[in-house]
Amino acid sequence: MKGYFVHETSVIDDNVKIGNGTKIWHFSHVQSGAVIGENCSFGQNVNVSNNVKIGNGCKIQNNVSLYEGVELEDYVFCGPSMVFTNDLTPRAKYPKGAAGYKKTVLHTGATVGANATVVCGHNLGKWSMAAAGAVVTKDVPDYALVAGVPAKQIGWVCECGERLKDGFICETCGRKYHLNNERLEEI
Repeated sequence: MKGYFVHETSVIDDNVKIGNGTKIWHFSHVQSGAVIGENCSFGQNVNVSNNVKIGNGCKIQNNVSLYEGVELEDYVFCGPSMVFTNDLTPRAKYPKGAAGYKKTVLHTGATVGANATVVCGHNLGKWSMAAAGAVVTKDVPDYALVAGVPAKQIGWVCECGERLKDGFICETCGRKYHLNNERLEEI
């Protein structure tokens, strides 16, 4: 007996690993070689391409495609219709295949808002947040809040998701942070 749920309209290819407690909803497709952790949630019309790795506790909202070369660590949130790319110079006539794909890693707790785009080859640091509609064209530091086109850092966020004010103490959960060489670290 499997310890996960897959809606009857979804397709799971051979050679896929899915962790206990994971739920895959309507019209989704998980391709060969994909590894999905425990307690993940996949909304409607999610595509997980070949060899994609997804950690535990991730939430992938409707209409998201995770292309080969994308890796999600634990507790990553991908908002509705956000976009990943995996080829900086695509041409239909000159496909590169997996050897030409750029790797993109979303580290533990990273969030990408609705309709945002993450250009391949750029990583999002732990507990960072890319706002809805942002276009990420460079690496995002841990706990950084980025927004705009192209995305620029506009502040810092707590692990719980609240925006941090001066003093770097979260008004919601009480976590404390400090800047160390332009990097935010929890105390």
